[in-house]
Order: sequence, then C-alpha cells, then structure tokens
Amino acid sequence: MSEIVEILQREFVYIQYYFLLQLRQIAGYWILGMLVGSLVSVFAKDTIHGAFDRIRDKKWGLWGVVPASLLGIASPLCMYGTIPIAASFSKHGMRHDWLAAFMMSSVLLNPQLIMYSTALGTTALVIRLVSCTVCGIVAGIVVHIFYKDRSFFNFKGFEPRASHDTHPNLFLRFLFNLGRNIKATGLYFLLGVLLSALFQRYVPADKFAALFGEANEGFGILMAATIGVPIYACGGGTIPLIREWLAMGMSMGSASAFMITGPATKITNLGALKIVLGAKRFLLYLAFVMAFSLVTGLLVNLII
Repeated sequence: MSEIVEILQREFVYIQYYFLLQLRQIAGYWILGMLVGSLVSVFAKDTIHGAFDRIRDKKWGLWGVVPASLLGIASPLCMYGTIPIAASFSKHGMRHDWLAAFMMSSVLLNPQLIMYSTALGTTALVIRLVSCTVCGIVAGIVVHIFYKDRSFFNFKGFEPRASHDTHPNLFLRFLFNLGRNIKATGLYFLLGVLLSALFQRYVPADKFAALFGEANEGFGILMAATIGVPIYACGGGTIPLIREWLAMGMSMGSASAFMITGPATKITNLGALKIVLGAKRFLLYLAFVMAFSLVTGLLVNLII
C-alpha cells in the first residue's frame, strides 16, 4: 500500500511540474486573447456587423463571399450569437452564399482565437488564418452553385438578442465582458493545460509522431480530423493540446485538419446549425467540413 502511495505522490509531482511549466509558457497568450476578444466585442462588434450589412447592396456577385468570410473572422460572436445576426441580415435581403461564407468563417475563427493561436508559432497562425478564410469562401461558393435559386438557411424563430454590453461606463462595460469571457473559457483552458501535461508525461513522443506525423500522412490527417469532433470544446482549451502535439511530432497538416473540424463540429455549434440547416443540409455541412479539412491537411503537408 505504501508503495502505491509513493508512486501516486511521485506522479502527482511530475504532472504538477509539467502543468505549471506549460501554464507559464502559454498563460500570457490566453490573457492576451481575453483582452483582445473583449476589446473587439465591446468596441468594434457593431462596426464589423455594420460593415457586413452595408455590403448587402454592393453589386459584387459571387466575389462578395471574400469580404463576407473576412468579416466573419473579425466577428467576436459565438455561433449562438452569430445566427440571430445572420437571421437579421437574411431578413433584410442578404444573399445566402455571402451568409454561408460569413457564418462558416465565424464558426472557425475569431479575434480572440487568433490571439490564442499565436502560441502555436507564426507558421501555424498563418495556416489557420488562411485555411479558415478559404473555408468560408469555398462554403459560400458551394452554396452559390448548388442553392443559387433556393434558400440555404431557415432562420425562422431566430431574432437578434439584446446585447449584454450596455453599461454606460465604457471601462466597466469592458470589464464585465472580460469577466464573462474568463468565466466561459477559463475552466476549458486549465483543462487543456492539464491534458497536455498528461500527454507530455505518459504518451511516448515517438509513438505519437508515428501516428500523426508526416510518415503516416494520410491516416494521420484523417485521425486528427476525426478526433477534432469529440475533443474540441473551447478554442482556448485546445491550444495547449495542439502546442504539445506539434512538439511531440504531429505534422502541421494534421494540426490544420484538427483546427478546422474542431470548431466546426463543436457540440454547441452543431446544435444551432442543425436548427437553421435542417437534417439534409446539416449532413452536407458535416461532409463539407471533413472533406475540406482532409484536403487542407494534405496540401499543408505538401507545401510545408
């Protein structure tokens, strides 16, 4: 019995060491993400959504999916916040291919997650920015081709919700928003650090590299895309994991696939999307996400 206790105590010390080490290395990026996300949400959200609304009457045709995708990434709202906004845009005549580009990129990335992703290094950050933007553009193009004369979304019952950021004092408004962000992501971030510490302690780097590295390219990307479905819960929580996986030998292509399927198939996002898409289009959405993530992973490994 005493031997078991000693082993558990020793393992606790190891895990604590790895946890605190990774926390010190990555906490600054999380704090920066919190600050930037709250600043954008409080001071720039209406400007970003106003800019998207103003392009409604532009005669850009299919090219409008490009600014729509970029504005989706700039939007700080989660999917449950984005859908009511998109419903309002649709009600006022916004094209559904532009809405598809806006919503797809908004699902995948936001200013807060961009700041988190700087912890992964410049290469991973650029790949994430480019792949998420392109994913939004391609989603808009696909909707344009196959649903040109039909509505793709059904926003019935969704109306813009009242903003929480209403305090007359701008500084307090920012602090309240920051508090909500910390409450929403803090536990997931710490859980991500703990999981990465457990990976560092118990998963052999060579075995991990053999599964997700470039030597096992196709299967590794498929596996990474697949595990993105059940594992992804919060952007801030997965950054420590991805950072550790890359250090253990995961190929950049596999990481790219995970960074697409993760947020795109996040459980809370899927619940909202199922409502506005319906069963058939929801399945098409899942197939699109998986196909795009696999192609992206293969291209990234080919280029990098």
